Amino acid sequence: MPSSVHHTKRQMMSIYCYWYSLYTRTWLGYLFYRQQLRRARNRYPKGHSKTQPRLFNGVKVLPIPVLSDNYSYLIIDTQAQLAVAVDPSDPRAVQASIEKEGVTLVAILCTHKHWDHSGGNRDLSRRHRDCRVYGSPQDGIPYLTHPLCHQDVVSVGRLQIRALATPGHTQGHLVYLLDGEPYKGPSCLFSGDLLFLSGCGRTFEGNAETMLSSLDTVLGLGDDTLLWPGHEYAEENLGFAGVVEPENLARERKMQWVQRQRLERKGTCPSTLGEERSYNPFLRTHCLALQEALGPGPGPTGDDDYSRAQLLEELRRLKDMHKSK
Repeated sequence: MPSSVHHTKRQMMSIYCYWYSLYTRTWLGYLFYRQQLRRARNRYPKGHSKTQPRLFNGVKVLPIPVLSDNYSYLIIDTQAQLAVAVDPSDPRAVQASIEKEGVTLVAILCTHKHWDHSGGNRDLSRRHRDCRVYGSPQDGIPYLTHPLCHQDVVSVGRLQIRALATPGHTQGHLVYLLDGEPYKGPSCLFSGDLLFLSGCGRTFEGNAETMLSSLDTVLGLGDDTLLWPGHEYAEENLGFAGVVEPENLARERKMQWVQRQRLERKGTCPSTLGEERSYNPFLRTHCLALQEALGPGPGPTGDDDYSRAQLLEELRRLKDMHKSK
C-alpha cells in the first residue's frame, strides 16, 4: 500500500480519536447529546418507531423509542408494580412510560457511558429518589450509585438480571440478561451497543480480539433468548449482511419481514439469538463460507491460520464503508 495512503489513514484515525475524546471526556459531548435530544423530540414527537410490549407471566418488557434510532426499555414486575429502566437516554419519554404503566422506578441499568445511553440518568435518579443507577465502574457512567462486575445479579421483585462484561465498544460495556426461569418464559438480553439485529457495535475502546470475546459471551446463551438491542439498525445491517453472504436464505427472509415492518415505521425488536446465529455475520466468523469469502485464502499468498478476530476486523471495516441502498 502506498505510503500516502498510510499517511491519510493515520490522519483520519487521529481526527477520529480526537473527536471521540471530545465526545466522551468533555462537556461538548453532553451539548451534542442535548442537541440530538431536541432535534429528535421535534422530529419524532411520538418516537421514531411504533413498538409493542411483550408480556410473560407477570413480567413486561416495554421498548421505548428515543432519539433518532435508540431504544430504552422498561422491565416491569407487573405484580409488584416495580420497574427497571435500561439506557434511559430521554428522561421525558421514559418518565411518560413510567406514569402510563403506573409503576415505581427502582433501578436504572446502564450498558455504557455514551450519552445516547446514559443521558437520562441524572433527571430520573433525581426524580425517583430511591432509584439506584447500575453500571460498570470502568466506564465513567454519570450518576452511577451501584457498580457492577461480571456475573453480578440485580434483583427487583421477581426480576433476576445478570450483568455480563462485554468490553470493546467501550472498556466497561455491560449487557444485561433477564433470567426467564422465575417467570417461566424466555430470557431477555439487553445488549446496548454490543449486538444489534444482524450487526454489532463499533470497537471504540478495544480491539478485534476483545470484541470477539464479548460476542462469544453472547453466543454462549440459549437460542430462544430474546435480543433487545440499543438501536434500530435492522434494515441497514441486513443489507450489509446480504453483501457478504448473498446466498443466505435466512437473511433474505428476515430482510423481507423487516422491510414490511419499516414501511409502517414499526420496530423490529426483539429477534432471538437463534435467528441471529443464522444471518448476523458478526456472529458467524466461525462459518467456513464467510471465511472463504472474506479471508485471504490458503496457499502461497494466503494465511492458513486466518483468525476469527481478523475476519471480524475485516467485517467491521467493510461495514463502516457500506452504504445501504
